[in-house]
Amino acid sequence: MTRHQKRLSAPNAWPVERKTGTFTVKAGAGPHGEAGVPLLILLRDVLGYVDSKKEARYALNEGSVLVNGDAVSDEQRPVGMFDILAFTEREEYYRVFPEEGGRLALTPIDADAADGRLGKIVNKQDVSGGDTQLTLHDGSNLRVDDASEYATKDSLVVDNETKDIVAHFSYEEGALVTAVDGSHSGEIGEIDEIVVTAGSGNNTVVVDGDEGSFETIEEYVVVIDEQFVDDEDAAADTEADADEGSADGGDDE
Repeated sequence: MTRHQKRLSAPNAWPVERKTGTFTVKAGAGPHGEAGVPLLILLRDVLGYVDSKKEARYALNEGSVLVNGDAVSDEQRPVGMFDILAFTEREEYYRVFPEEGGRLALTPIDADAADGRLGKIVNKQDVSGGDTQLTLHDGSNLRVDDASEYATKDSLVVDNETKDIVAHFSYEEGALVTAVDGSHSGEIGEIDEIVVTAGSGNNTVVVDGDEGSFETIEEYVVVIDEQFVDDEDAAADTEADADEGSADGGDDE
């Protein structure tokens, strides 16, 4: 297995420039599989908090950078969809959220929203001891005593400290969802219809969004709650304020 990652062949979800160099950092072992973005890319290329791998290692060794509530010291640690990135000294918190084209972006959130992360159930199976194991989209597993209320394609909010389930959102018509892949990635709306396809074809969903309805395959949607809509609005307001501030600064000069 190669120790290098070329920019041109990096996963589409990675927020990296493709033609500014030949190589970028390779993701280490961890959650999210190949879709996980190395933490260094977020620190250096997205946020601009460090200029090099050496600076990133120094910053991470301070123990003030948390992913899903846990301090991270490995700059290659994969970070992926719906993970919570916290900078405790800066009092800054972000949720990793898909945007147009499937590329992952950082959405600013408040401290309360950073207490738990969202996970989509992708598998459910009985395990020894009579418990049921729920596997989430990032590869993590949860054991529950009574799994009758949970189903694959449902979403859960898991507390970052206790690892307990604190909220459950069912996959059903009327549920609020976001598309995380495909041409409608990043769009949010309510499921208007779930279309079951006979045979081996993919089931599809019709989603009623703010900009009209769209159809995508079932695999590409994740059930969320209203908090995500609030986060998107807050992020848009923050960006607008920043642009206005930049314009004012230019006039002063």
